Amino acid sequence: MRTLNSAARAVLHERRPAAWCWEAVVTAVCDGEANWDANAATAQAGPAVSGHADLIAESLGGLLDGFVRASGHSIAVLALALAGMGDVRALPALRRLAKDGGLPHDRARARIVAALPAEELLPALLPGLREEPARSHASTFALELLAAWGPAAAPAVPEVTGYLGSPHTYDALRVLGRIGPPAFGAADRLAAYATGRAPGAGRHHPRLAAWAHWRVTGDDTLALDVCGAAVRSGGSGHGLPFLADLGPAATAHADTVRELMESPGAWTRVAAAYAYWRITGDPEPAIAVLSAEVDPTWTGRPALPTEEAVLRLGEIGAPAASVAPLLRRILAGGERLVHPFAGVRILADETYVRTLTGALERIDPDGSTVASRLPGVVDPGPALGGGLRRWWAR
Repeated sequence: MRTLNSAARAVLHERRPAAWCWEAVVTAVCDGEANWDANAATAQAGPAVSGHADLIAESLGGLLDGFVRASGHSIAVLALALAGMGDVRALPALRRLAKDGGLPHDRARARIVAALPAEELLPALLPGLREEPARSHASTFALELLAAWGPAAAPAVPEVTGYLGSPHTYDALRVLGRIGPPAFGAADRLAAYATGRAPGAGRHHPRLAAWAHWRVTGDDTLALDVCGAAVRSGGSGHGLPFLADLGPAATAHADTVRELMESPGAWTRVAAAYAYWRITGDPEPAIAVLSAEVDPTWTGRPALPTEEAVLRLGEIGAPAASVAPLLRRILAGGERLVHPFAGVRILADETYVRTLTGALERIDPDGSTVASRLPGVVDPGPALGGGLRRWWAR
């Protein structure tokens, strides 16, 4: 029987559900008759519901014009559906939600909204960012969005700098690093966090702050010193991604990084393998480590770095050709990742699909077209690329 419940279950659990499933889900949401699963699926759907974009935009317009009484949640669901397609018809609703304090509070939905142009939405976010950071319920969402926008978020540098010393310091450091040179005015504050001199500096702040200092100043001295010391300490692998960004400039740390490729921790092994390749340009040792972590039965559990390994193999490209058949087999699977909560399951799975497809396009450009055109496999768009991976990937 074709019911809303069965349609919602299908789109949440299957990569290639029957066409009527998405139609039933979107229609119910637009008619205000949806259940929780249907709303959650529509908010995450992105390009999967691009054929229904006009209906979604019309329904959203009706809610904004007051044709029917609407909750902020109903408006947010439809606005996120449009934002996931990069459809600017989501902007009026998002501006209203920002004004009313009704924006989502989670990182995953921030990455959906990041598909929209920063210059159109950023002015609406600035008043909220100027509130007392510790009391701003939307801080996590807003800072994640700014990080995704990168240099386009430069007008928010004064507001983001105000978050240093708040419970959101780590996110603020990451945003300033992503913005880069336009955040040069914060360089002294970043140096203080990198060296531990800043009041309230936490144990995870120095590495990120040193990386951000390099990004905004172009001077890698502090980053090499702080992140190199973290890697040499042997007590943490969290300096590895930053050394990977520094690339050949971190050559002095190559031997230490190579040793960490044999770490008992899978995430550390993957980070070390990628960093070693970035630093030395030698792909073979890295490919062996990364390929071993590509588990075809991975269900989305964040304790395992399967998606990260696929991403890094894709960056290495053609030398990793031996893994291409396995990536195609994974991509051909019909079931979505099951570990993530339903509220982010489609986002997580479509991000994984994009990672697999992107890796194949780099590893085997001639053969990847077959994989990327599998029926029902959609590109979730640039906003989600890598967005749901572990925090240390920045």
